[in-house]
Amino acid sequence: MKQKKALPALASPAAQLLLPTQLAEQAANAVRELLAEAAAANTTRSYASALRYWAGWHRARFGIELNLPVAEAVVMQFVIDHVARRGKYGLAWELPTAVDQALVAAGLKAKPGPWKLTSVVHRVAVLSTAHRLRRLPNPCEEPAVRTVLGRARRASVKRGERPAKKTAITKTELEAMLATCEDSLEGRRDRALLCFGFASGGRRRSEIAAADVRDLRRIGEKAYIYRLEHSKTQQAGVTATSTPDKPVLDRAALALEEWLDASGITEGAIFRRLWKQRVGPALSPAAVGEIVQRRARLAGLEGDFGGHSLRSGFVTEASRRGVALPAIMQMTEHRSVSSVLGYFHTGTASANPAARLLEE
Repeated sequence: MKQKKALPALASPAAQLLLPTQLAEQAANAVRELLAEAAAANTTRSYASALRYWAGWHRARFGIELNLPVAEAVVMQFVIDHVARRGKYGLAWELPTAVDQALVAAGLKAKPGPWKLTSVVHRVAVLSTAHRLRRLPNPCEEPAVRTVLGRARRASVKRGERPAKKTAITKTELEAMLATCEDSLEGRRDRALLCFGFASGGRRRSEIAAADVRDLRRIGEKAYIYRLEHSKTQQAGVTATSTPDKPVLDRAALALEEWLDASGITEGAIFRRLWKQRVGPALSPAAVGEIVQRRARLAGLEGDFGGHSLRSGFVTEASRRGVALPAIMQMTEHRSVSSVLGYFHTGTASANPAARLLEE
């Protein structure tokens, strides 16, 4: 078994704190509160990982443990340590090389160098949440911190940086991927997964992985209703606009029925791992994303595909076909118009009449 690398001498006082399984006491308390607040496993892992990094960075940078509340100056230092800026000799950032290497060696950082701005914003947001949960003065909401992050966002845009988005799987891409699904057990599973994920409203990979037979109800020939109990909307307690019953119709219903019949699944997780044609436990969200990527490769599609591609593709395809935004949001469970408008506008861009002013 490969042994973990020892931390450099500079960060030796932080050796215990930098282990990924350990946190400063205050950060650990915040994680426990987040565990109680957040029902989504992915969100919980993401928050815990962010707080582990805060604890490790603070110990390696300042030689002392992280305690809440954090000073505004510490948050400012965190931002300039991790956000690249254009200096006199090119891009620069303030994280010392030795500290950077120590964080990488401890497994808290994937590689040396600055982060994308989205990563910094996420970690600042997590620290902000930890302060709010403990009802402490929140340094992340101070005007200076918000101003620096705002300027960093504008600077990154000027440098041509854009948030990375997965390539959308619209009807065209989906048909090509479905054509790669043969009639083996694996092919039937993947066909059902792709159809279910797309047709039921562009489900997130975590929602596909959590799909359970108990929430599936047949309402007619080639027609099911799936009650979505594991969406972000449900977990957030938003019920006024939530419509958990999602129709799974026609081709999607047929593909789902064929998979359930072939696999013999009558209870538990709908989408399972396969071991030499034997049905195993439920797929993980990561495995769902890998299936999407594999089918895209088999179809010869070019792009950065992943689990979210089904979601963005559903909205894009629906907008191309002139489906009203409220109807789309009823299927997707988006809570805000702003979060879905990007996909919606992408789908309708070529249909904008203002783009045809040169035509007769």
